[in-house]
Amino acid sequence: MTHSAPDDNSVLLVHAYLDGELDPANALGIAQQMGSDPALAAEGERVKALQRLIHERLPREEAPPGLHARIEAAVGGLRRQRAQPSWRALAASIALTAMVASGSTWFVVGSQPPNMMIADALVSDHIRALMAPEPVDVVSSDRHTVKPWFNGRISNSPRVVDLAKQDFPLVGGRIDVVGQTPVPTLVYRHAKHVISVTAMPAESRFEVGSTARTVNGYNVVHWSENGVSYWAVSDVAAKDLEEFARLFRSSPNEL
Repeated sequence: MTHSAPDDNSVLLVHAYLDGELDPANALGIAQQMGSDPALAAEGERVKALQRLIHERLPREEAPPGLHARIEAAVGGLRRQRAQPSWRALAASIALTAMVASGSTWFVVGSQPPNMMIADALVSDHIRALMAPEPVDVVSSDRHTVKPWFNGRISNSPRVVDLAKQDFPLVGGRIDVVGQTPVPTLVYRHAKHVISVTAMPAESRFEVGSTARTVNGYNVVHWSENGVSYWAVSDVAAKDLEEFARLFRSSPNEL
C-alpha cells in the first residue's frame, strides 16, 4: 500500500502546530491529520527531533549590547518599567484586559460576570494546552524545580504542593494568558486526565469556600486563599476535581 506525499500546506501546518502557532480549530484539524496520515506523522517526528537537537546543541545567545535602547528609541523613546507589578496591579490588569479582549462577547452576553469571563479564558487556555505536544512549558514532578522556574518569567510564583500520594501527581507548569496578562499555571494528572491550576490575585485576602461550575463541557473549581485566587480546570469527573481542590487547599505551603 502506498501513501501520497503530503502537500506543502499540510507540512507547513505541522511545523506551525509544533511551534504552538495555530488557533485551537486548526490545531485540532492538523493533529487529526497527523494521526491518520503516516507521512505527516513522520514529518512531525522529524521536526520534534530537530527541535530537541537545536535545544541541546545551540545555546541561547544574549542580545547585543544597546539593542534594547535602540528598540525603545525606534518606537518613540518609550521606557519600559523595570519593577515587576504587584499582585494588586496584576489584578487590575487582568480585569481590564479580560474586559477589553472579550469586548465582542460582552455585548452579546450583557451581564456576564467577570468570573465567568475568566473561567472561559482559562478553559480555552486548558484546551490549547491539551492540543499542544506537551501541556506544560517545564516538565517536572519536583515542586522544587517547578516553582523556581516561574521566577524571572512572571511577577509571582504560585505555591506548589505535592499530591502524588493522593493520586494527583505534579506534571509541571506553564504560563497562560488571560486577556493580555501572563499568569502561572500548575499542571497535575489524575489517571489519564490533565488538571490545570491557575493562580491569580484575589479581590480579598479572606479565604472563601470553593465554587464549582461547568464551562464548555469542562469542570472548573474556583477558590481563594491568602490573597490568591485559584482556578482548577479539567475534564476529570466533577467530584474528583472538587476533591483535588480540597486536598490542594488543605496542604501546607511546602515551598
